[in-house]
Amino acid sequence: MSEFDAGFDQVDEVDEQEIAEAMATGAGGCETVGVGIPLAGGKPVTAGSHPGGHPGGHPSGMPPAGHPGGHPGERQRHGGARSMGFMPGGGPAAQAYQEAHPGVKAPRIIAWEITRSCNLGCVHCRAAAEFGHYPGELSLDQCKAVIDDIATISNPIIILTGGEPLMRPDIWEIIDYAHVKGCMPVVGTNATLITDEIAHKLAEHGIPRISVSIDFATAEEHDAFRRQPGAFDASIEGIKRAKATGVGVQINTTVTKLNAEQLPEIHDLAERLGVDAFHIFMLVPTGRGSEIEDLELPPEGYEKALTWAYERQKTSPLHFKPTDSPHYYRIIRQLAKAEGKKVTREEYGMDAMTRGCLGGITFSFISHIGDVQPCGYFDQQLGNVKEQPYSEIWTNSKVFNDLRDYSKLEGKCGACEYKGVCGGCRARALALTGDYMEEEPYCAYVPPSWTPEMAAEHAKVIEEKAEARAREIEERGTLLAGQ
Repeated sequence: MSEFDAGFDQVDEVDEQEIAEAMATGAGGCETVGVGIPLAGGKPVTAGSHPGGHPGGHPSGMPPAGHPGGHPGERQRHGGARSMGFMPGGGPAAQAYQEAHPGVKAPRIIAWEITRSCNLGCVHCRAAAEFGHYPGELSLDQCKAVIDDIATISNPIIILTGGEPLMRPDIWEIIDYAHVKGCMPVVGTNATLITDEIAHKLAEHGIPRISVSIDFATAEEHDAFRRQPGAFDASIEGIKRAKATGVGVQINTTVTKLNAEQLPEIHDLAERLGVDAFHIFMLVPTGRGSEIEDLELPPEGYEKALTWAYERQKTSPLHFKPTDSPHYYRIIRQLAKAEGKKVTREEYGMDAMTRGCLGGITFSFISHIGDVQPCGYFDQQLGNVKEQPYSEIWTNSKVFNDLRDYSKLEGKCGACEYKGVCGGCRARALALTGDYMEEEPYCAYVPPSWTPEMAAEHAKVIEEKAEARAREIEERGTLLAGQ
C-alpha cells in the first residue's frame, strides 16, 4: 500500500464542464494533453478571427500570474484560454450536441497528426516517424471537411502535430480554416525548423502557443535521444525566435530512466529560456517507444517523478501539467491530505478539476491517414474520417463509450477510490494486456479495498491477457513481414 492512505472514501468525479468554464473565467490553468493555451490578448476569439492582442503575451492590466496548478493571481506565467474568452467545448454547437446526447460530452481537445513526415528520428517516437512522404495522408480538402464536421459538434482546441507539422506546406491554410470555424489551433513541434520567417508566420496566423520537446539539459544527450546532431541547439533557437514574436512556448519532456534525475535541470533550463509551461510526459511503450521499454520508469519511479512535480510546481513560475500520468491526480490528493489540505478549485485551480485520462471523454486523436483513436498512444483504430464522420465515431464508438463508463474499469483500477480523478492510462493497459479497461500496469498504489487475495487472483488474469497480447503482436509482425 502507498505510504499515503487516503482511506476508503470515494473521491468525487470531476466535472469537465467546470473545467471548460474555468478556462474562460479565470479559475484554472491548461487542460490536459499536448499544448495548453496561454494567456494572450484580451479579446475573445470568435469564428473568423485570430486571437486578439499579442499572441502568447499577457493582456494589459493582468495581475501577476499564479500557482502553476491554477491559483489566481500568484506566479504562473500563462494559464488557460480563459484570458482570450475561448472556452473549448463551450460553444453553441457543443451545447446543442450535449443536450442531444446526454452523458456524452463534446470533444474539447483534439490532437491531429496532420503529417507523419519528420526531420528527426527520435528513439521514443509514438509515430515512429521518418523523413519522407507517407501515402494516404489527408489532403487539404479532406482536412477542411473534417474541421467542418468537428465544428458541428464542438469548438475544440486542435493540436496540430506530427511527425513534424511544419513540414506540411499547407499548414497555414489548415490553421486559418480552423480559426474560421471557431476552433483554436495550436502547434506541437520540435522547433528545429522555426526560422525568423516561420516564427512570424506562427504569430500572424494566430497561434497562441507551441509545444517543443526538450528531453535533456545538455545538447549531447538530447541530440543522442533525438538521433540528430545539432537538434538541441536548433530547438533552443526555434524557441527563442517564437518567443521574440510573442508566441507562447511550452516545453515537453518525456521522462525515462535516462533523464528522470535531470528533471530539476531541465526545468531550470525552461525557466531560463522564459517559456510559459513545463509539461512532463511519462513514456508510453508504443511506436519506437516499444523498442526502449526497458528505459521506462518502474511504478515507484513514476511516483517519485510525479511527487517531484507536485513539490516543484509550488514555487515555479511555470505552468506544470504531467501528461500520460493519470496517477498525478491521485498523488496530489494524497500529498495535500498529508499537508492538512483539501484539493479545492480555490486552492489548486485546474488540478482540482481535471482528471488523469480524458481519452474518449473530452479528448481524442486523429492520425495522418484519418484513423480516430482515444489518444495517439492507444494502438487501436475506432474508425476513419475518410469513411465515417468524426462526429459519428465520437458519438457511437463502443471503445469511446466504454472509456466514459468508469464502472467498467477492471482490477485494482476498478476498486480504486481515485478512479474518478485518475482512471489509469488506458493505452498502457492496452499495450500490455490487449484490454483497454484493465488495471494500469505502472501504478504503485494499492486501494484499501484491494486485498492480497484479490491481487493474487487477478495477477493470473493479467498474465493470461499479457501472453495473448504478446502472441497477437507476434502474429501481426509476421503478417506485416510477409506483405
